[in-house]
Amino acid sequence: MAKYPKVAGYELIQQIGGGGFSSVFRAVNVEGHQVAACKLIHVTDETTEKERKTIDKEMKIHAALKHQNVLEFISAVVVEPKYKHHYVPGIYMLLELAAGGDLFDKIAPDVGTGEEVAHLYFKQLLDGMDFIHGQGVCHRDLKPENLLLDAAGTLKISDFGLSAVYKLKETGKTRFLSERCGSLPYIAPELNDGAPYEAEPIDAWGMGVILFTLLAGNTPWDEPSDRSPEFCRYLSGEIFNEAPWNRLGRSVLSLICGLLAVEPEKRMTLPDVYAHPWCMKQSQLASQGVAVLAEQLTQSLRDNGDLMYANPEVSGAGTRKDVDGDDIMLSAQSQFTQSLLLFSQTQNGQRYMPYLTRFYTSLGPGILVNLIKEALDSFGVKYKDAPPVEGGDVRIRLRVGGHDQRRIVFKGWIELENFSHSDVSGAFCVMQRDVGNPISWRQLWKALIMSPAVSPHVLRK
Repeated sequence: MAKYPKVAGYELIQQIGGGGFSSVFRAVNVEGHQVAACKLIHVTDETTEKERKTIDKEMKIHAALKHQNVLEFISAVVVEPKYKHHYVPGIYMLLELAAGGDLFDKIAPDVGTGEEVAHLYFKQLLDGMDFIHGQGVCHRDLKPENLLLDAAGTLKISDFGLSAVYKLKETGKTRFLSERCGSLPYIAPELNDGAPYEAEPIDAWGMGVILFTLLAGNTPWDEPSDRSPEFCRYLSGEIFNEAPWNRLGRSVLSLICGLLAVEPEKRMTLPDVYAHPWCMKQSQLASQGVAVLAEQLTQSLRDNGDLMYANPEVSGAGTRKDVDGDDIMLSAQSQFTQSLLLFSQTQNGQRYMPYLTRFYTSLGPGILVNLIKEALDSFGVKYKDAPPVEGGDVRIRLRVGGHDQRRIVFKGWIELENFSHSDVSGAFCVMQRDVGNPISWRQLWKALIMSPAVSPHVLRK
């Protein structure tokens, strides 16, 4: 069995995400009692020079960005394919572990967060993007899946794979960009017309879409073109009489419309955003501590009943020590991750798991997996049986994928394992997304636990 190298003193312990071309692991530095994430991009003899250059560019840009709202790039190691007898070949990027998981995993679809939570996280996004632009870098791929949380609930901007340097820090001289990139629901309309474009307004637009998505629990449209009925109604102004637009407060709506100005030269700049009254007001939440933040953030999941599935009574007891050394997590474990219920009771005690898309059932994994497949068939979601994870545990794994309502691809894993605790036995099921919008993934999770096949066996609080 090929093994993984140590990266800057960290050992790769447990795969926590990824599929296809890259995998993400939890990495532990035993001597220093530190945890990190390690993203492994697989490299083969078929990997082209161009692909390698793109990854090198991403690492150079990311490594230079040190800010409290940017996921930290710690180190990297490359294992060439000719050494494949010793180690798994690839580019290993050691990154800060976002122990709080996805920001948008905590938000109920089509409900969104309250204004206070949106205000807190938008201000952190603004600070991070202001710093990134100050370094002459444009992100170009701002979307929910690239916004993570650390163990204290601080927002971290991640994934610089599509970023570009557009400005020389020394002289302030800027250049236009020409590459077409980004995901349709989040890209700015000027990317449709093929001409070179200014960098900063692209990110400002993405920030506007994210602020709307925080408040509404969904993106505003499929794409910013006349192919999207919602975007057409936005242009005509009709959409402001419809939900969710008509629920938004007047002040924050003016900010969203300023960021979503169709012509880039009329769009708000980041200095304009800082000066907007909605951004200028003091955050009430910032001073109230992480437990309050966690509670407010997940309020919509509590209100719609989703949290009672993630944490039914079965997970009350149990030790803090797990077979794969999860006592190491205690240093990174905070009131925030605890309040967010990011620890699940499994067969082997409590396990850290940055996904709220999980549930417990009264049926064992072997029977349950067939009911899950039946439900996925009825949704038209594709799946295939996946080989068990290395390390010989007995989990059943399915690889699932499809397109969400916004026509965006999603992919992930459904993992099932035996579960028994006092007088309850059955299966523990966790759904891990690695591609696509966390909100759509949560919708799939909800559809699955409410489906006629699975619902009767799901444990509720």
